[in-house]
Amino acid sequence: MTAELAQMELLAQVDDLIARLRGWVAEPTPWEPVQQSQSLVKRLLLRLEPLRARVEAPLVVATFGGTGVGKSSLVNGLVGHEVTTAGRERPTTTLPIVLAHPQTDLSTYHLPLDSGDDELQIVRVESPLLRDIVIIDCPDPDTTESETATSNLARLHRLLPYCDVLLYVGTQQKYRSARVSEELMQAANGCRVVFIQSHADLDSDIRDDWRKQLSPQFQVAEMFFVNSKQALQEQKNGIRPTGEFGRLLDLLMQELSATQRVRIRRSNLMGLVQEVLTHAREVLANHAPLVARLEKALAEQRHRTTERMAERLEEELLVSRGLWERRLLGQVTEMWGYSPFASMLKLWHSQASLLASFSLMRSHTTAQMALVGLVHGTRWLTSQQQEHEAERRLESLSSLGLTDSELREAQMVISGHVHAAKLDRPLQDTNALEHLRHSAAGIQLEFLTDAARRIDVLILEAAKRHSHWTTRLVYEALFILLPAFLLYRVGRNFFYDSFWLEKPLLDTNFYIPALLFFVIWVAVFVMSYTARLRRGLTSRIEVLARELARVQAGAGLFPELEQRCAEFSRHRDRLEQFTANLESIRQSFAVGDGVERLSLKQSAVASKAKEAGLVEQV
Repeated sequence: MTAELAQMELLAQVDDLIARLRGWVAEPTPWEPVQQSQSLVKRLLLRLEPLRARVEAPLVVATFGGTGVGKSSLVNGLVGHEVTTAGRERPTTTLPIVLAHPQTDLSTYHLPLDSGDDELQIVRVESPLLRDIVIIDCPDPDTTESETATSNLARLHRLLPYCDVLLYVGTQQKYRSARVSEELMQAANGCRVVFIQSHADLDSDIRDDWRKQLSPQFQVAEMFFVNSKQALQEQKNGIRPTGEFGRLLDLLMQELSATQRVRIRRSNLMGLVQEVLTHAREVLANHAPLVARLEKALAEQRHRTTERMAERLEEELLVSRGLWERRLLGQVTEMWGYSPFASMLKLWHSQASLLASFSLMRSHTTAQMALVGLVHGTRWLTSQQQEHEAERRLESLSSLGLTDSELREAQMVISGHVHAAKLDRPLQDTNALEHLRHSAAGIQLEFLTDAARRIDVLILEAAKRHSHWTTRLVYEALFILLPAFLLYRVGRNFFYDSFWLEKPLLDTNFYIPALLFFVIWVAVFVMSYTARLRRGLTSRIEVLARELARVQAGAGLFPELEQRCAEFSRHRDRLEQFTANLESIRQSFAVGDGVERLSLKQSAVASKAKEAGLVEQV
């Protein structure tokens, strides 16, 4: 892959990253921290447009420093003409002065040129340095005036976003100025910096100490100790400036030349994007513990609801166990088919109907038939009432089993965490008790359907398990022993003993005890089998109660809030992904850029500048 093609691929990655950032800031969110981060990124995207539009235009270089440090003298020395008024005791630069070559088109910079003559002053100078750069002599950031729309400090803040390189001027007396350092931290976002100590004819060299002071916040490259007045005089005499000033002039003409414009602006753009993304990530990280506490409160509320539901479900389902046992026995008899023991199970299951039929057959009068009908009708109504009671118990569980006091308690606890986490729409309708009741009862139909389905599945699975061929073989083989013996005894007596041996037939002294033993035999086997069904059904109902409680209470009373918490985590992940992509692009751009001779702000520390340029605007 050629170098040009690789460069185009990297620029395409930058465009893709910016497009995804635009999509992210357009996403609606109720989280105030996310809204703040989106507003910050939105400001960034607005600032990127003029940067991309003038990527090949001459670089904008601004002088920056405290009152009387020699910014204007430095500008005069650089261009070789007295274009600004120099002064040491008080501010002499009251309006920003834009120094440009006569052939430079300033309209491409989108500078605030149409704000009136009081906004800034433009000076056209024929100078070799100005062929590649535009210089702005900025007002002093340590002015004592308050920042208003027309103040020098406000003008300074409006111009700094258009600057590509800052010439930060300090002196032996002011290089530790807290006010100027604070403004520098704001101004250095998305810029390269050149640190210059002026007044070399009067002051001592403090660059080593200055470098130590700057090192936590900046990656300091070269620093210069210059005599601006001497350089101006040398240029007036037609002599190229010597010493440190000459080295500074070489640096500016080499590093800020036309061939370096794209690299510097590209690097500034990447640095600015990283600055903003780092701060946006920090905003969300600062609120992450509050969101985590909200998630913990929601999880605890969901756990308490689950436990309460599990206890009630188990209790209520076990109360209706008789109904589930009858349904299980009916399912088993249907699956078992026709066999001796299966026939006994069917008789046992349908004993009420058989008794009713037998009673009706034995009735001789209308009154007897009415009495029998009344008795068995009462039994049928009782059975129906039991089924309706079981269904009612399921319905009573569908509202999570929470009282109004429990709903109010959950509401108060969660509302406090929501307010602390700065959710823009704190619960809104969810705060209303009626809405909580609706949320608690909103899953009623789903729960009833699921509970009925799960019970049907449980009964079907239990029936299959207890109708396996091995179980059937054991019960059928053991059960058939007594009926087979009785049939053999009766058959032998009728066909062999009475015909061949002429013995008398068996009388009631045999049949009555045989019938009694057969009934006992059937009862023992049926009761043994139903007890086995009951034991398996009870354990499965306990497990089902826990599962149903987890499913029903899984969303809790505040499903919307849980979705919002997940949304907050997604926003954090998106910012992490954007930052990782940006870092990959920056590393790719850094390959082949050579040694950096311009200072730049430390990205790790830059994220701690809370009042940084764009952040301040937001």
